[in-house]
Amino acid sequence: MDLIQLLFIFTLAAFLGYELIKRVPSQLHTPLMSGSNAISGITIVGAILAVRVGAGGFDLILGVLALVLATINVVGGYFVTDRMLAMFRDKEGR
Repeated sequence: MDLIQLLFIFTLAAFLGYELIKRVPSQLHTPLMSGSNAISGITIVGAILAVRVGAGGFDLILGVLALVLATINVVGGYFVTDRMLAMFRDKEGR
């Protein structure tokens, strides 16, 4: 694939993701976020493979960058999910 096709796919995915999140009711945000964390886990595995297989130079930089960003997304997503689930717990701590 050339760069134009990749940019088109990225733009389409970003638009669809925005429209999907905008239309999901707030009660379903936590399960949706958990699902997106699982998808980011797949990204981490792919980034590790890209770093391992890459010939070095630019491939290595992109793989490490993808690994760092996906890890931040997973960790941040779990913190936000935990915080959202804490809102549904009893106030008395049972």
